[in-house]
Amino acid sequence: MSFPLVLGVSARHAHLCREHMDILFGKGSELHIKKAIGQPGQFASEEQIQMITAKGKMTLRIIGPLRPETQIELSATDARNAGLKAPIRNSGDIGGSAGAKLVGPAGELELKEGIIIAARHVHLYPESAEKYGLKDGDIVDIVTRGDRALTLHNVLVRAGKVHADEVHIDTDEANACNLSSGDMVDIDW
Repeated sequence: MSFPLVLGVSARHAHLCREHMDILFGKGSELHIKKAIGQPGQFASEEQIQMITAKGKMTLRIIGPLRPETQIELSATDARNAGLKAPIRNSGDIGGSAGAKLVGPAGELELKEGIIIAARHVHLYPESAEKYGLKDGDIVDIVTRGDRALTLHNVLVRAGKVHADEVHIDTDEANACNLSSGDMVDIDW
């Protein structure tokens, strides 16, 4: 079976927990919405931090709202350029992952773990998952279109009330396929 879905390309970014937000931006600080993004209630914030490694620094935009744990999502190219051995993981699976120094306008901290290369995944509304016979945790393929069409295998389905229909790949994967956010891809299984 196959169906089309809109693509969202995920650039490097950070999700912060309350404790780290307070350290980096000041006690009780809040995120300010720059623009809404595809998933319900999520947004790119005005706030940014610096990630410092032995190979230099990298600016990361904060994606809100705050989360229970701090997580940095990089592409493989970003991780290599920063000199980090970040594992490819599903969001939230940060145990034993890479760490780095984070610097904000009010302070800094040493993140012991939390830096990953986010595994590509498909978000689905519950109704869409049901319509296509899929459920949270299923594995599908993404079939891209165009001059550099590729099939991306082993793609996790994340279905539920907090998800909206959208495919997420990182900038490396999007560049390999010559695709941008808003392009259409096919979900196949």
